[in-house]
Amino acid sequence: MRNPLSEKVVKIKPSGIRKFFDIASEMKDAISLGVGEPDFDTPWHIRDEGIYSLEKGRTFYTSNAGLKELREEIANYLYRKQGILYEHPLKEILVTVGGSEAIDIGFRAMINPGDEVLIPQP
Repeated sequence: MRNPLSEKVVKIKPSGIRKFFDIASEMKDAISLGVGEPDFDTPWHIRDEGIYSLEKGRTFYTSNAGLKELREEIANYLYRKQGILYEHPLKEILVTVGGSEAIDIGFRAMINPGDEVLIPQP
C-alpha cells in the first residue's frame, strides 16, 4: 500500500525539543519549562468560568480575530498597566492560540518573499 503522505512530509525529522519532552515526560517530578504549560492546576475561578460558558452554550467558533469583548478588555488592560492606548483596538488587536501562531502571523504580515531577515542569536 502506498504511503498517503507527501515525500516532503515523510522527510521531516522529529525536532530535538520534542525528543527532549518525550524524555522529560518519563522523569519523576520533572518540571516542564516548555510549550507554555504551567506547573500548577488551573485556578478554580477560571474553571468555573469555563463551566459557566459550557452551560450557557458558548461552544461555537468565534471570529478569527478573537472575541470582541476580549480584545476590548486586552486594550483596557494594556492602557491601565502599560499606558498603551489603542485608537481602534478591534482593528489593532488579534487574539491567537499561542505565541508561535502570533510570531508566524506577525512575520507573514511584514515580510515579503525575498526579503532579508536578520535574526540575532543570544
